Amino acid sequence: MADRPEHSEIALLADAHIGGPGGDAGPLVAQLDALAAAGCRRLVVLGDLFQVWVAAESYETEDVRQLMGAIGRLRAAGVAVDYIEGNRDFFVAASRYADMFDSVGTELAFVAGEKRYLVVHGDGLNHRDRRYLFWRWLSKSWPVRWLMLHLPRVLARRLVHLTEKGLAGTNFEHKQRIPEEAIRAYGERRLQEGFDHLLLGHFHEPRSWPAAGGEIRLLDAWFNTRSVEWLEP
Repeated sequence: MADRPEHSEIALLADAHIGGPGGDAGPLVAQLDALAAAGCRRLVVLGDLFQVWVAAESYETEDVRQLMGAIGRLRAAGVAVDYIEGNRDFFVAASRYADMFDSVGTELAFVAGEKRYLVVHGDGLNHRDRRYLFWRWLSKSWPVRWLMLHLPRVLARRLVHLTEKGLAGTNFEHKQRIPEEAIRAYGERRLQEGFDHLLLGHFHEPRSWPAAGGEIRLLDAWFNTRSVEWLEP
């Protein structure tokens, strides 16, 4: 876990991809368990906590149980935990897991140190990537949710595998290079809504740009750094 800057009470966690390149949950659980004692008062998770998270009990793994336990201990210690759904998160807001967080949604706005922050996962901002956006819409649709919840377990898990394969086969522009033009256009539009900073995950690479009215920042993936970040005050 990164050292906490003076006066910072907000921790950030983006793209852990536990069960994939992030490995098993153990190291991240240890970091989360240390946050309250380190002075954290709020943890913002920018999505893709797991390689694939279908938020239903029938898909629960030991990694999910361990990390939900760590989230529960954080909240019991007085730390607020917000979850931003990523492209590999399916139906979290409509599941029993939603009650394990203070908020679950597609974006989060908050104020810290008199600065106004907007947090978004970032996968849907490139409107020119139509193939990806269609797959994103389809994979998160209610018919797919029904299938995932009602198919026999073997067939349902096969559907999840196909969903993951479909995600891997789309979004090539994001994977080959950071779509800076699309990010800047989206960021400048959102900052005009009254925010000073836009924080994005998804791209797995740290970047930042000044923009009209504020700053756009991409967070590095936890599976790259193996470290929970702190919001600079």
